[in-house]
Amino acid sequence: MTQIHTTAGGPAAPSRTPRRRWPLLATAAGLTGLLATLVLDGRTTGDGGASLHHRLFVDLDPLTYRLSMVLGYVTVVLLLVLAATWRRRVEPLLPDSTAAHLVPLGLVSSAAGLTYGYGWKGALGNYLPGSFEPTAFDDAGLYVYYVLNDFGSFIGWLGVVVAAGAIAVMGLRERAVPRWLGALAVLPVLQTTLMVAGMGVPGVPALLGPAWLVVTGLGLYFSRSRVSA
Repeated sequence: MTQIHTTAGGPAAPSRTPRRRWPLLATAAGLTGLLATLVLDGRTTGDGGASLHHRLFVDLDPLTYRLSMVLGYVTVVLLLVLAATWRRRVEPLLPDSTAAHLVPLGLVSSAAGLTYGYGWKGALGNYLPGSFEPTAFDDAGLYVYYVLNDFGSFIGWLGVVVAAGAIAVMGLRERAVPRWLGALAVLPVLQTTLMVAGMGVPGVPALLGPAWLVVTGLGLYFSRSRVSA
C-alpha cells in the first residue's frame, strides 16, 4: 500500500507501508522443524529394522538427539507465538470465518504434541552410552525410548496439516489469502490423508508439514492479502 505524505511546499515522495513481518514466524518454525525432525532424525537402522542389542545404542549419536530437542523446542515456541499472533491480527479481520479460527487451534495442537516428541528425543540423548546419564536405564529401557522416537517427533505435525486445510479453505473459497497459497495448502492435506488411510503410517504429517509452513510464511509476507496487508 502506497501513502502520499504532504508538506508545506507540496506533496512529498510516496512512501510504502512497511510489510508485516509476523508471517515469517511460520517460515522460521518450518525451518527449525525440518532440521529437528528430518535432518536430525538420529536413527541409524535400515530397512532391516532394529533389535534389542547394546550395539544399537552405541551407534547412536547423543549430540544429534540433544540438538534435535533444542531445535524442536524452538519450533514449539515459534508455533505458539505464531498462533497467538494469528489470533490477534487475523481473527479480528475475519470474525465469521471458521477456517481462520481453526488455524491457531491446529498450531497449538502441534505444539503440544511436538513437545513430547522432541522431549523424548532429548531424553534418549541424555541416556545413551557416552552421554550425561549413561547408567540411568538398561538396554531394555533405552529400547523403549528408541521405539518412542520412531515417529515421536513426526506425529505432532498433524495439527499443522489441519491448519493447512484451513488455509486451503481461506484461499480457494473465502479468498482471504492468495489462491495459490490455498492450492498449495491442499498438498499436505492430501498427502497425509492418502498415506494415513492407505498405508496406516502415523508420522507422515511431518513429510510436508514443515515445508508447507516455510513456503506459506514467505507467501503471506510477500503478498498483499486481507490477512497480511
